[in-house]
Amino acid sequence: MLCELCCLISTGSAQGASLCLNKARRASQIPDKTQRAFQSLGSAQQDALLPGQATGDQEGYYETLASASSSSDSDTGGASPPPRKKHRASAAEGAGEPGALAVATGLSGVSFGLDTTSSHHQTTSAIHFNRTLVGNLSGNNMQSNGAGQGQESDLSCTNSAQNGESSSAGGTHTNGLLASTNIGNSVGTNNGAGPGSTASGSGLEVGSTKKKKRLSQADEDIIRLIGQHLHGLGLNQTVDLLMQESGCRLEHTSATKFRNHVMEGEWDKAENDLNELRALMHSPNAIVRMKFLLLQQKYLEYLEDGKVLEALQVLRGELTPLKYNTDRIHVLSGYLMCSHAEDLRAKAEWEGKGTNSRCRLLDKLQTYLPPSVMLPPRRLQTLLRQAVELQRDRCLYHNTKLDSSLDSVSLLLDHVCSRSATHSGKQFPCYTQQILTEHCNEVWFCKFSNDGTKLATGSKDTTVIIWQVDLESHQLKLLRTLEGHAYGVSYLAWSPDDAFLIACGPDDCSELWLWNIQTGELRTKMSQSHEDSLTSVAWNPDGKRFVTGGQRGQFYQCDLDGNLLDSWEGVRVQCLWCLGDGRTVLASDTHQRIRGYNFEDLTDRNIVQEDHPIMSFTVSKNGRLALLNVATQGVHLWDLQDRVLVRKYQGVTQGFYTIHSCFGGHNEDFIASGSEDHKVYIWHRRSELPIAELTGHTRTVNCVSWNPAIPGLMASASDDGTVRVWGPAPFLDTQEADGVNENCSNMDS
Repeated sequence: MLCELCCLISTGSAQGASLCLNKARRASQIPDKTQRAFQSLGSAQQDALLPGQATGDQEGYYETLASASSSSDSDTGGASPPPRKKHRASAAEGAGEPGALAVATGLSGVSFGLDTTSSHHQTTSAIHFNRTLVGNLSGNNMQSNGAGQGQESDLSCTNSAQNGESSSAGGTHTNGLLASTNIGNSVGTNNGAGPGSTASGSGLEVGSTKKKKRLSQADEDIIRLIGQHLHGLGLNQTVDLLMQESGCRLEHTSATKFRNHVMEGEWDKAENDLNELRALMHSPNAIVRMKFLLLQQKYLEYLEDGKVLEALQVLRGELTPLKYNTDRIHVLSGYLMCSHAEDLRAKAEWEGKGTNSRCRLLDKLQTYLPPSVMLPPRRLQTLLRQAVELQRDRCLYHNTKLDSSLDSVSLLLDHVCSRSATHSGKQFPCYTQQILTEHCNEVWFCKFSNDGTKLATGSKDTTVIIWQVDLESHQLKLLRTLEGHAYGVSYLAWSPDDAFLIACGPDDCSELWLWNIQTGELRTKMSQSHEDSLTSVAWNPDGKRFVTGGQRGQFYQCDLDGNLLDSWEGVRVQCLWCLGDGRTVLASDTHQRIRGYNFEDLTDRNIVQEDHPIMSFTVSKNGRLALLNVATQGVHLWDLQDRVLVRKYQGVTQGFYTIHSCFGGHNEDFIASGSEDHKVYIWHRRSELPIAELTGHTRTVNCVSWNPAIPGLMASASDDGTVRVWGPAPFLDTQEADGVNENCSNMDS
């Protein structure tokens, strides 16, 4: 019936359309009021409406029909109820010419806003009329959002959805958020709307598309890193949701397939996966290396399972034809002789068949794949560890053992250390915790033993005192006194095993003393000539030899009994040091240089050249860096390997007194030196400005020694006759600790 009506209207037959409406009314298809609304129009008005079919927009035609019918009643003076309040404000209210339309076409939603100033009965009839016609013409499911007494009628054309989810194509449902996509075209037309006509924007409800924000490359990388970390924790469903919502991909599908095949031990499938990965790699030659690693794992697993023939086939038929790393293939062939699985794992240094060895294999394989295909293993942990290490490296007061584990730090805050011990584990020696006054004259030297359990101090009063260090309380107690050094003690050197201690005197002293620390007995008193000046000494790493010399041209190598093994003529020695190779001896001389001497082949070479006298020097544990006290210049740091001056430290007062500086702290990150201005200066190795000035001594500080076993313990010897032991400030509030520590000045820049 409605199709017939459409045809009559499209052909321009007003009379036929009227007859068709009567039939529709009798069939209960169109309300009688709608029919009367149409028939109440004059023939001229009906003819004016009928050309609407020329646009081809039948829905627009019927909407015009209803609007015109409403206007007709108003024009003829028909009674109409007073206007009702609209539920929503019209976006185009009061604008335009008469005959305004609000039309929206599209699959996602259609809603018509009707003029509320017209008669309620006519409005209702027009709505039913339009709803029936449009429903049959559009072929879509219709939903009426309520049309009745005292309500505004909305007409929407939407696809049905279940559980509140939109069924529109392209719509997504992520993390409980509904995203609807409008496939059709939403068109709003206003054909001369005027007074009494409204095109209500609120009546037009169209599903909108919520565009996803385009992620930057950095954001995508971060999401992938988080996804990899969560996957490692076994939170796979969370990873799937994260990747789905972000639109990112954790790794290439070929890489995922490859990973699964490797972990499941499906070696043939894993080899086939390599062919797919070949096109994704920057270096196709890496395929051979990856295949070699796969076959090696396959070979070892066959051997462990006792499948010797299969393993031999892999070795001969698959590994050897690769013509890669033949030396390794020869080693692998030797594993065929292993009698049991334990023997195989021991010789191959292999964990055995299982998840652990396959994970290690994947870690090696991933190094050949671009990160866009497969992320490097544990990449997020690696980046965080690097960040923590960088913060520690930049921290001027960090003095605790470096721990690569992320569990030892908080990732929520930047790493910060203070000079005081207000933060647990931050040990920085800036507070005088003990003053040793047993010497009765100037103290010229101090040195902690290699194991940190003892401190030796030498004085002008002709004695050496050995102090015992309590490793828990860090307090020092007098252990024994070594006497008989007629000229005083200006230099001390512990043997590598701390069993012996050598003491040297000032410039006019031709003797040295070798003491047995365990018994307190003098092992050797050495003197080659009364004209000698033995002012410096250094132990060979083997602990069985030592070298000694002075500024009068003596340079000897001796055994523990003082027997002369070798000598070097004409070298005026200021300070000595034996390198870890056991052959090279570094010696500073009166020519303002440090030279390397080899007693085995009797060769020497220049290493450091300064412009001023080198009063003393010391070398770092790794033998790479040398710390020099240079007359009138201060403290200089040299790289012995590159033979370059690395840094000049500021603040210290260094004249022509012999002052000894030292490396200290964990990893020898700090440098400390005495000074002629009665202070102890501390620098971070990378910072030229001092980070702390320790006050308390009343005369020149001749020597500083940092405990090698207790990074928070340091000792200084002074001409004021005292030895000060420096440690962390007490565990108090930061303000209280700063108030207690009046001996330490902060020099942060």
